[in-house]
Amino acid sequence: MVTTRFRTVASTALAVSVLLIAASMAFSQSPTTSASNSRTVASGQKMKIKGVVVRRDADTFVVRDANGVDTTVRLSDRSSVKSNGGFLRSGSNYAQTNILRGLNLEVEGRGGSSGELLADKIRFAETDMRVARSVESRAAPLEERASNTETKLGQVEENAQRLSGQLDELAAVANTAKGGAKAAQETADAAVVGVNETNDRISALDDYVPQTTTAVNFKVNSAMLSADAKTKLDELATRALNTKGYVIEVSGFTDATGSIQKNRLLSQNRADAVIRYLVENHQIPLRRVVTPYGYGKSNPVADNTTREGREQNRRVEIKLLVNKGLTQPGPAIKTSTSGTE
Repeated sequence: MVTTRFRTVASTALAVSVLLIAASMAFSQSPTTSASNSRTVASGQKMKIKGVVVRRDADTFVVRDANGVDTTVRLSDRSSVKSNGGFLRSGSNYAQTNILRGLNLEVEGRGGSSGELLADKIRFAETDMRVARSVESRAAPLEERASNTETKLGQVEENAQRLSGQLDELAAVANTAKGGAKAAQETADAAVVGVNETNDRISALDDYVPQTTTAVNFKVNSAMLSADAKTKLDELATRALNTKGYVIEVSGFTDATGSIQKNRLLSQNRADAVIRYLVENHQIPLRRVVTPYGYGKSNPVADNTTREGREQNRRVEIKLLVNKGLTQPGPAIKTSTSGTE
């Protein structure tokens, strides 16, 4: 009876392995987009390009023009990022973190030593910024989910193959060792439990849970960080840098006074101020920061009809999110050994 149960477990594991391998092959055969042409800018050469941002990294981004030619643009402290001004007014200044994929813009600068364009001026329309933010908010979760799915398939396939090898080895021990059948059955059961735990852990790879939530408040019509706000951000940054698999979500808010447009811009400036402080003072990588967003007077936490309530609503909420799958302990698959006679 023990041998029959063991063979059932082995057959089930092999079936799972075949299904997983087939799924992985189907996923890997999906069509990919061919790489476009790249432009090399001579060192010191002045250049102005127009196009759409197709890739964004920490200090660089890639612009694709109407001819499908890609140009790598490098940012520096001297890079000016502004929206186009209307009649008799200048545009608004933006943080470099607002350069998103899908943003239609114009870059003016000089060639660098590595063939990239060193940006002096970056200009775009306010409407294009709103479109880029909308695209980014929808595309980023889909890309992250696709990447996590590919990782899951690879890990599950590897675990299934390892489990299949362990089961074959246990079957040989059970057939040749005195009393080995019982030990092999116990080990097989433990292995199945370990695979279930592994699958649960893999399923949690795209699940981020809040570990710490901090709110910093601002004065009326101000986006300047107070000493108390900086202290809170210092504590959060220290905790983040000592955490594995984290991201930081930043949301800006205002009280209910003022126009909708003014409050949206003010809340965005407050969120940008928090991001700038974390990046410049604690070297938080930009890849760890979720695109900051200003909600204006939406989602108040207190009554806007009182002074105390309005003070609480003039805030930026910072959430330290941790990848649930990476923080879970890995399963321990125990194998029992028995001697042979």
